[in-house]
Amino acid sequence: MSTSIFAYLLTGLIGGLLGIGIFELIRRSSGAKKKVQEEDQARQAIQNAQREAENIVKEAKLEAKDLLLQSKEELEKDQKVKMAEFATVEKRLIQRDETIEKRISVIDKRDSEVQKRDQDLARRDEKLQIKEAACARVEKEHREALERIAGITAEEAKKQLIQEMESQARLEAVGHAKRTIEEARENAEREAREIITNSIQRVVRDYVSESTISVVPIPNDAMKGRIIGREGRNIRAIEAATGIDLIIDETPEAVIVSGFDPLRREIAKVSLERLMHDGRIHPTRIEEIVEKVKVDIDKLMYEEAEKIIFELGLSDFHPELIKVLGRLKYRTSYGQNNLYHSREASYICGIMASELGLDVKLARRGALLHDIGKAVSHEEEGPHAMLGAEIAKKYGESEKIVNAIAGHHEQVPPICPESVLVAAAEALSAARPGARREALETYVKRLEKLESLATTIKGVQKAYAIQAGREIRVIVRQEDITDAESFQLSRDLAKKIEQELTYPGTIRVTVIRESRYVEYAK
Repeated sequence: MSTSIFAYLLTGLIGGLLGIGIFELIRRSSGAKKKVQEEDQARQAIQNAQREAENIVKEAKLEAKDLLLQSKEELEKDQKVKMAEFATVEKRLIQRDETIEKRISVIDKRDSEVQKRDQDLARRDEKLQIKEAACARVEKEHREALERIAGITAEEAKKQLIQEMESQARLEAVGHAKRTIEEARENAEREAREIITNSIQRVVRDYVSESTISVVPIPNDAMKGRIIGREGRNIRAIEAATGIDLIIDETPEAVIVSGFDPLRREIAKVSLERLMHDGRIHPTRIEEIVEKVKVDIDKLMYEEAEKIIFELGLSDFHPELIKVLGRLKYRTSYGQNNLYHSREASYICGIMASELGLDVKLARRGALLHDIGKAVSHEEEGPHAMLGAEIAKKYGESEKIVNAIAGHHEQVPPICPESVLVAAAEALSAARPGARREALETYVKRLEKLESLATTIKGVQKAYAIQAGREIRVIVRQEDITDAESFQLSRDLAKKIEQELTYPGTIRVTVIRESRYVEYAK
């Protein structure tokens, strides 16, 4: 039994070993097959990769060939374009060379022509010199022959000719003197009027002397504090609304209004008086009062102008022209009130026109309006005479009035005797003693300085300041200065006066040069 069991176990063991061996053989055979398969797959992959690489190389070569062809074509195109540009530039250079050669040939031709002309001129000069010498020789021989024939020398002939010319000049001078006397007789009436006009020198009218300050009386010193206001707001409001300065100091019961513009100063003065009378002093009330005062002052100026027009017996003025004339009430010239100066000049001009038998109303009207340009001269550019003429023309004044206004400072020539009278009346009103505020010592020094400026100039014999220093007449020596030099002397003296002298208005420079011949009958 045990032997069978052992045999059974041995048989099982051998069967197991055989099974294991068979299994191992089967496993190894299957692994070899897999390895063979994997090697086949690897060979196929390598072959595929080689074929793809060959294809890629072929495609790259084709693309490289295409790029090479494209680059070659572009290069050929660029070469063609550059060749065309080079051809154009070369053509231009050739044209320039041709042009330069042509110009050079023209210049050479001109140079040759100039050389020929120079040679011709040189030959002509030689011929002319020869001819001049021949002419001089012939002239000398001719003169000697004439002297032999006439029996007198050339100097004696000159003396005879001069004597004949002197006698002829005397005859002509007598005829000219006769014509001059006849013309003087014809113009005697006109010359007499001018002489009378220049001889009228005396007239005096009252005028208001203006200054740069106005004093406003106040009821008590407590009012000063109300005018100043809290932190000075009231006084600042007054100064801002009127454009002037208020001076409040220790002066008892008085406030000083300071400013160079008389109109603004008057507005401030009246406004301050009304504010004190009203009792309500604050910035809003100040502005209201100042606006009302401006309107009232405009009415006052209009009424003052109307009053003066009525006093002078004139009429038919444009309302706007009356307004402009009224503005002269608060305009001054060296202390002289322009409105009253115009009224005074109008009276003077009317008197002179009456004495000379001219148009009195025309003369008065022109003199009254002669300074209206000063009402706007601080607002517009230009001489006040020309500004006034434009205003008068704008508001329908006649041509003679416009000329009188524009010409009262000799900026335009007069067209009628009344224009001359207006200029004379304006000068009389401004130049009379006391018309314009100026200290006597300063006035005398100015006249002396004016005359000394003229007498220091070479060739001046005497100098006289006339018309209260508004004109200087300079007498020069006839043998030292010619007429042309006299004209230049007047210009130089005028510039010298402008640079070295301070004076009101304008100064007229008149240079006088005359010839005098004196003989005595024995």
